[in-house]
Amino acid sequence: MTETNNAGSQVRPASMPRRRAAGMALIASGGVYFTTEFIAAAAWTDPPYSYTHHFISDLGVRGPATAFGQFMYSPLAWVMNTGFFLLGFAALAGVVLLRGLPPGRRRLVLAMAVLLAIGGAVLAFFPGSGEGTDNSATDYHGLGAFAGFLSGNVLVILLGRRSELLGLTRGLGRYLVAAGILGLVSLAAYLVVLDSGAGILLGLVERGVIYPFLIGFIVMGVALRKRQQRVPPAR
Repeated sequence: MTETNNAGSQVRPASMPRRRAAGMALIASGGVYFTTEFIAAAAWTDPPYSYTHHFISDLGVRGPATAFGQFMYSPLAWVMNTGFFLLGFAALAGVVLLRGLPPGRRRLVLAMAVLLAIGGAVLAFFPGSGEGTDNSATDYHGLGAFAGFLSGNVLVILLGRRSELLGLTRGLGRYLVAAGILGLVSLAAYLVVLDSGAGILLGLVERGVIYPFLIGFIVMGVALRKRQQRVPPAR
């Protein structure tokens, strides 16, 4: 059953709970990350954690340890690792609940969401303490980080390019695409800074990779919870 709005288009009431649930999951994805990052960083006081200098992954290392030229000591490492794990699976839940994408596009979006969830889980279970960086072992943490960085930004770009099919505005779609592009550009910059060994503002550049798509999830989630899904009027 549908109802007609003032613009002459129809609204599917049955779809609204699903949209709200998808929106809530996307909001939770970014919200959980930012909350756990803040809590873990606030507990690291001796010396204080630096958002501009330290790797994000340092917050998941209980320590004390030294790797990559950085001292790691995160008293609440388990909080940050919980955040890594939950952000990916919350985003995956939100994407699974979305409706409106054509089958081919939906499969690609789901693949990116699954990769993000896997990347977050790997980050959580393989903290970035520097183990596995020699030639004889696999750097699972690094692989998880790269998978999350890449898939998260590609995901918001894909969602932004099809925002109208999801009942969202073109303006929001352009914002999501811009957020993903900013994240990918930051990823390239991060790899350059990492390879140079200079370590200048490394933490800030790394946050330029992950913050855009997480904020994009939150903004999209808020829009999904507020907006009604419109379909063409019956003929």
